[in-house]
Amino acid sequence: MNTLSTYFTSTIGFLITVAFGFWLGKIGKPYNGLLFNIHKLIALATVILVSVQVYKTFKVIAPQTLMVISIIVAAICGLALFASGAFLSIGNVKYETAKLIHNIALASMVIAAGSSIYLLSRMGL
Repeated sequence: MNTLSTYFTSTIGFLITVAFGFWLGKIGKPYNGLLFNIHKLIALATVILVSVQVYKTFKVIAPQTLMVISIIVAAICGLALFASGAFLSIGNVKYETAKLIHNIALASMVIAAGSSIYLLSRMGL
């Protein structure tokens, strides 16, 4: 599988994860266990797919500083998404705060991941 098709697959995984997230948000608490688990598993699979692809890409090319920074920001946002999602499901923190962090991390991840993909495409990958 080439780089662009893998990132396309990752994008589809991301969009499915977001769709399930919006669906869960519309249903509200308590979250539907099946939908919530599908949401988490697709997110985890997408993160693993992207991580493997980034590792393979960096074995082939010398990463640029801006690309590394955008990937690190995307990774931190991914961690924030997993953590805030866990807090949303557990309910041991203020719901509005966890939801705000989840939304900010999502928007930031879209920007950082998009920047990374743009930089990769400029390198001809």
